[in-house]
Amino acid sequence: MNDLKSDVATTADKANQIWGDLVPVIAFVLVYNGLRMIQPEGGFLTYDALFWATGALVILTVGIIVRKLIRGEPVPPFLIVSSLTVGFFGVLGIVGKNEAYLYVKVTLQNLFLASLIFFPMLFGQNVWKAMFKSVFDMPDQAWRQLAIRWGLFFIAMAVWNEYLYRTFAPVAEQCMPVFGVQLAPCEPYSFAGLNFGEKDAQGVWANWKLGNMVITFLFGAANVPLMLKHLRQPDGEVSESAPQSPAD
Repeated sequence: MNDLKSDVATTADKANQIWGDLVPVIAFVLVYNGLRMIQPEGGFLTYDALFWATGALVILTVGIIVRKLIRGEPVPPFLIVSSLTVGFFGVLGIVGKNEAYLYVKVTLQNLFLASLIFFPMLFGQNVWKAMFKSVFDMPDQAWRQLAIRWGLFFIAMAVWNEYLYRTFAPVAEQCMPVFGVQLAPCEPYSFAGLNFGEKDAQGVWANWKLGNMVITFLFGAANVPLMLKHLRQPDGEVSESAPQSPAD
């Protein structure tokens, strides 16, 4: 009975965590589309829909961290990094009325997360293991493989965001120069036979935030077999659900 209660509590905690990740994104999509529906042919609210939606995203993301702190729950380091990136570039975009910061923040957020994984590896450190070793007990080789997978995933998501906003979102009214490099285009251009910045379909990029969440959950689920294969039992033995790798 106690084991059943523990399993139910764990499942409930995981469900709350998933909803906690989804709520800010859902709010972003609802606010963005709601304002565009109010004035679909133009107007103050329609023009500012992306900025209002970003404001909701930032507030709710910060609210999740505050809620965890009030309840005495641990705040995952990656959530802190993600929230800081979202908050910093979100506020810059809103204050400066510059969509470029909002487009690029997703790219920089994912690249920063990838760097948090790969850079410490140069010094023999595995951030992914440090974060989750209290939850899962696996050999170092399995932790390294899992970390590399997630690092590459974050890079792929950064590239995907670049493709999405450069293809569908109209070019920003203001450029985004950083150390002399334009991180966001200011005018339509062509590259590798593809045309960027010519479409006026910002909603495709904005609404795809939900798609990104689905991709992330599916990728996490795809890594479950690897974790089950190398998961150690309390006695230190690797799970019998799959044979142990010779490298282990």
